[in-house]
Amino acid sequence: MFTKILIANRGEIACRVIATARKMGIQTVAVYSDADKDARHVKLADEAVHIGAAPSRESYLVADRIIAACKQTGAQAVHPGYGFLSENEAFAKRCEEEGIAFIGPKAHSIAAMGDKIASKKLANQARVNTIPGYNDPIAGPEAAVEIAKSIGYPVMIKASAGGGGKGLRVAYNDKEAFEGFASCQNEARNSFGDDRIFIEKFVQEPRHIEIQILGDSHGNVVYLNERECSIQRRHQKVIEEAPSPFISDETRKAMGEQAVALAKAVQYQSAGTVEFVVGKDQDFYFLEMNTRLQVEHPVTECITGLDLVEQMIRVAAGEKLSFGQADVKRDGWAIECRINAEDPFRNFLPSTGRLVRFATPAQTMWQADTAHLQGVRVDTGVYEGGEIPMYYDSMIAKLIVHGRDRNEAIAKMREALNGFAIRGISSNIPFQAALLAHPKFVSGQFNTGFIAEHYSHGFHAEDVPHDDPDFLVALALFRNRRYRARASTITGQMQGHNVQVGECYTAVVLGAEGKNQYVNGEVTDFDALARVCKVVVNGKSYEMRSNSDIRDLVVHGGCNGKAFTCQIERGTAKNPLALRVIHNGTQADVLVLSPKGAQMHQLMPYKAPPDLSKFLLSPMPGLLVDVAVQPGQKVQAGEKLAVIEAMKMENILFAAQDGVVSKISASKGDSLAVDDIILEFE
Repeated sequence: MFTKILIANRGEIACRVIATARKMGIQTVAVYSDADKDARHVKLADEAVHIGAAPSRESYLVADRIIAACKQTGAQAVHPGYGFLSENEAFAKRCEEEGIAFIGPKAHSIAAMGDKIASKKLANQARVNTIPGYNDPIAGPEAAVEIAKSIGYPVMIKASAGGGGKGLRVAYNDKEAFEGFASCQNEARNSFGDDRIFIEKFVQEPRHIEIQILGDSHGNVVYLNERECSIQRRHQKVIEEAPSPFISDETRKAMGEQAVALAKAVQYQSAGTVEFVVGKDQDFYFLEMNTRLQVEHPVTECITGLDLVEQMIRVAAGEKLSFGQADVKRDGWAIECRINAEDPFRNFLPSTGRLVRFATPAQTMWQADTAHLQGVRVDTGVYEGGEIPMYYDSMIAKLIVHGRDRNEAIAKMREALNGFAIRGISSNIPFQAALLAHPKFVSGQFNTGFIAEHYSHGFHAEDVPHDDPDFLVALALFRNRRYRARASTITGQMQGHNVQVGECYTAVVLGAEGKNQYVNGEVTDFDALARVCKVVVNGKSYEMRSNSDIRDLVVHGGCNGKAFTCQIERGTAKNPLALRVIHNGTQADVLVLSPKGAQMHQLMPYKAPPDLSKFLLSPMPGLLVDVAVQPGQKVQAGEKLAVIEAMKMENILFAAQDGVVSKISASKGDSLAVDDIILEFE
């Protein structure tokens, strides 16, 4: 067994590998770029080596620097995590040549299966069902259009070396095929250094189901059940679960055996994933093979009780698998939500900056620990006070729950999301909460088009309806009553002018454009020591109890005998005295006043925000990579104005209406913050 390994990655996956290595008594070496010098994985590792500038092409993608770091520290093996060099055949081969164990498959397996074009041809030879398509690299966008027409729209344009939703577009006509090819090629070149593109038929209303396999160097291969990965936004997985609520035991067995046969055909060693697209009649087709550990591997660890990182290390060290196919368990139900640094209310634009608050829900499961399951686990590479850089992927954490069945797992996940507090940057937690509450998700009736179908016009606050809006008002009244109780005990109050605490209040639920809702409520039977009271809102009675301190952002308590977790904080953009209450993805800004104060509040005029239509503002933090217009130029609605890049994704900004550019305020190469002015119109 190795005594020291180097992790050629960053973020949560680097921290994940460190956890298993520590359990096995193996020392770890972290590598880091300029942007990651204070990152969590650097702090957790036994040693750390600086490998270059912030952009990944100057650090995490430079194989020579990774190899040099291994030699410098005496690391005997490299774990590549996922992304970066994890599926790079040349890197795996170089490690073998340098006498460094690659904790992953052999280079020949990566060559055969990591390349989507080669793997599809090999699958055809192995008589695995594959989707119709053109499997050779395509010369240019004109050729792409002709090929797409011959296959028949819609088609999927994919980068051969792609992954994680990068270098992938769906085209429904010639224009989309032409533009999609160019975009895919650019993204693939920037993300993977490989711009080969291929095209295949897009199967409509498909399910994305993948089989986890594990092989050793002694010819043994097993499959570790399946993962349901159909909840995707723009081909990026959002929620994963194991097992799938859709496939039968017969289909599971058939898919598993086919995945094993495919792995054996290339003498696969290590953990890998065979992805299938599954039709509504459970007919399945080979999609691709990921020759690495998957982001969503924790859900498989929960239901099987296996530490996949440990298995990868043992296989790389030459050990034989200690179990066979008959020993693989399928216990309970696990769900994973990817917590991303993005703003769901601004079309999921990346959000970078400092994590002012980062409080995870209480964990009862931990990385590398398969003895304590049936709980909550958080995999992350960030910490409170740390920076989210714009150079890397937007995922900042993975929230994993394990329950006895699917309904219990969903309930656990909803409660865990309520207790996950992130401030300073935006996150997709409200969107995750909405998905988990959607009837189609709860019933298991969904496919990969679920998000596009139900959120085709973006995601808005009204897309997260609360099953009891008055409960949010009751929470605000309860917290406000505790504030008033504290204020009444402050010493030194002038006699006759001390704080008077009443029982009747008016809650002003602040709405958009000054459209507020006024709700009368009562707070009675308040006990400051026991932290209990009775709240009445719109005739509904809520018996409230909470031991959380009034300064706590995350509040745990009980209402009418049922436990709840929510978030309450004072001060919002709409009003510094309002209370923001967040529960089950719904946010309510509530200003609690006396009845007389509410009457006066209704007389206050609404102040409209300034008109900013003459400015093009940066919708997110990022790098301005292109300004496509000049001062004095006439532009039409829909015309390209600028391109901003953040977290490995290009975002093109288009003109919302016809106009004339009067001034360019930002230059190519500038780092922009949200709402920085890029240009002005006359």
